[in-house]
Amino acid sequence: MPVNASRNGNKIEIRVNGRFDFSVHREFRDAYRDTEGPACEYEVNLRGVEYMDSSALGMLLLLREYAGGERARIAISNCGSEICRILQIANFQQLFRMS
Repeated sequence: MPVNASRNGNKIEIRVNGRFDFSVHREFRDAYRDTEGPACEYEVNLRGVEYMDSSALGMLLLLREYAGGERARIAISNCGSEICRILQIANFQQLFRMS
């Protein structure tokens, strides 16, 4: 399964593996769709991601909007060097906590 989610109280961890592209759009959305949005804290763990495209950036933005926009509490963690570079070029460090 390319996308898995786990919950610990109000914290939702979404783990993505392999290719983070449009082919996992439904699974990524389903990982957070039934959560309380702004009442939750989210962590998107990208440790297993080997490829990311612009649709993945869009999915992260959709999660941010669902989670409360500017008030959203979302961390993107465990990025490899290539994935970090993509996120930095897109200035995602200004929209998400990066760890």
